Amino acid sequence: MNVESILASRTQNMKASAIRELLKLAAQPGMISLGGGYPAPESFPLDMLDELTLKVVQKYGAKALQYGPTEGFMPFREALVTYMKKKGFNVSLDDILITSGSQGFLDAIGKIFISKGDCVAVEAPTYLGAIQAFNAYEPTYVCMETDEHGVLPESVEDVLKKHPIKFIYLVPTFQNPTGRTIPLDRRKAIADIAQRHDALIIEDDPYSELRYRGDPVPPLKHLAPDHVVYASTLSKVFAPGLRIGFCLASESVRKWLTLAKQGVDLHTSNYTQALAAEYVGGGYLERQIPIIVSIYKPKQQAMLDALDKYFPDSFHWSKPEGGMFIWVEGPKGQDMAQIYLKAVERKVAFVPGKAFFTEEGDGIETIRLNYTNTDEASIDKAIKILSEVIREEIG
Repeated sequence: MNVESILASRTQNMKASAIRELLKLAAQPGMISLGGGYPAPESFPLDMLDELTLKVVQKYGAKALQYGPTEGFMPFREALVTYMKKKGFNVSLDDILITSGSQGFLDAIGKIFISKGDCVAVEAPTYLGAIQAFNAYEPTYVCMETDEHGVLPESVEDVLKKHPIKFIYLVPTFQNPTGRTIPLDRRKAIADIAQRHDALIIEDDPYSELRYRGDPVPPLKHLAPDHVVYASTLSKVFAPGLRIGFCLASESVRKWLTLAKQGVDLHTSNYTQALAAEYVGGGYLERQIPIIVSIYKPKQQAMLDALDKYFPDSFHWSKPEGGMFIWVEGPKGQDMAQIYLKAVERKVAFVPGKAFFTEEGDGIETIRLNYTNTDEASIDKAIKILSEVIREEIG
């Protein structure tokens, strides 16, 4: 059957994940992968699972295996209310919607807000998963300017003045792919701009718990609560395989997100939500976060040290206070996709940065490096090899 002839026009914008395609190549035996943003397996709370599972079975029984409300498993939402209040969020049970990871949330945002040709404001670079989620709904991307501290408030203002923006998508803390964090003064300015222009901000916050240095910065949701939809996930602090995310949104937005979710999966798995309810509500999460940080902090330092030791002076990189990524920028015009192919031949993989830009040709001289799923010795070895490949290629 000629299926191509009956596909919807929106499929023209649906592309395979550049990262997942690269990771197939990176799965070769002996490969050191600095590519995917995978948590370290040793960060998973395997020692807690037997206890958590027993609690779920004893406490919830068949309810954990039954259909449930689209908004989410009630005990998990209740646990999140308590946990988020400790973090300074003014949140009630009705504000919370559980999603199938952050990706389920991003797809729902695209579904309810984007019609073909609508303008969506994004950072350059921005999270590839968001681009993939939004692409199916055929938006027009408007890029906001950034520097080493993230998006520029004056660029946000300029974009809102010049374009009919449906929403602004930001990852303000330890951004994927750059690791950058927008400082408080800029956050206040961006919040003020959003309120003056009556603009909606989608705040994606998967990484803020992974802080190794410095002081936490208040989320944008605190600064402009009525103009920000806040989303987070347990993928980085529990386990990504459970596919547990959540968002905090006003009723006017949340009702549409709920309807969109009903048409996709009815509800997120009750069983995994029940595990999450016990993990968050029972204090396990608060005990596990310092353990995760202690695993990742030396890995990040090993990568920063190796970059200082081996990389050419013509390259510059971010020095994040947390998160999972370091962003490297090479000489203008140097195509890192070619470097990638040569590095893979020497059993080192990474992600060329151009995958994180919405404009064709942007970011070809950039690299995203991940350190969480590799040991320190392998990180040093991989950065040394990558440096050698770069020096051979650029002379």
